[in-house]
Amino acid sequence: MPLVVTGTVGIDTIHTPSANVEGVAGGSAAYFAAAASMLGPVRLVAAVGGDWPDEHRRVLTGFPNVCAKGLEVRPGSRTFAWGGRYFDNLNRRETLFTELGVLEEAPPPVPAEYADSRYVFLANTHPAVQRQLLAGFPNRALAVADTMDLWINVARKDLLALFEELDGVILNDEEATLLTEIPNAVSAARAIVEMGPNFVVVKKGEHGAVLVHSEGVATVPAFPAQLDRVVDPTGAGDTFAGGMMAHIAKSDRTDFETLQSALAWGTVMASHTIEAFGLDGIRAIDDGDLNTRLEEFRRAARIA
Repeated sequence: MPLVVTGTVGIDTIHTPSANVEGVAGGSAAYFAAAASMLGPVRLVAAVGGDWPDEHRRVLTGFPNVCAKGLEVRPGSRTFAWGGRYFDNLNRRETLFTELGVLEEAPPPVPAEYADSRYVFLANTHPAVQRQLLAGFPNRALAVADTMDLWINVARKDLLALFEELDGVILNDEEATLLTEIPNAVSAARAIVEMGPNFVVVKKGEHGAVLVHSEGVATVPAFPAQLDRVVDPTGAGDTFAGGMMAHIAKSDRTDFETLQSALAWGTVMASHTIEAFGLDGIRAIDDGDLNTRLEEFRRAARIA
């Protein structure tokens, strides 16, 4: 069933203890679309400026199943850009700069042919913009959004209004605690469910993820074999969401069991992402890689 993602396509500069890279392809929607395309078709709604490199376009549109008709190029504007530095254990990072560029302008229009999208993911951006874009998908069966600490701090009212229209929310454990003032991930997620969505996924980094649903609670670990081979964690959360949502769309089901399986697909996709800078980890995937790693993860996590 049609899956669509809205969010940022950007240019990243990344510093890690082992290497530095400048001008690599990034952005929440780019990571999501690349990962989701490994499991099925995905539609992309985003905007970039005239400075968006041709090589980035070739990389993004080179992924199988990515429809970029909703990617608007604005020649007189600048592309969203972000720079960050990771510390020794790669679990913490600091933002060095953020150049909003096209994000300071009106959001891109949703192509008329995308209006029949059944599965919608609103990648991280201002919640008022997410809500505006959500209105472009009247036939949706499932709508899920990501968020971050910035919007919890400066746009809480808009965020809560968005939650009332969502089926699911994805955020990390620190963000869940910031939003609810509850330190326990499961309890915090239950409090967020009371805000409107049917389910919440709390990402816990190297400790995996937890799903809190109106029908129950499920947890998955991180992919154990990759924990000591992290090159670049950037985009791991977005590719987790891409794998998760693509599995749901492919299954065309939204029950608790399907969501639990979707967590496994998201985890496996993120495990590929962290093996290289930018989108290169996903570019290296083939069907055999995914299926082999999924089976390995299922055995380790005892997932049917």
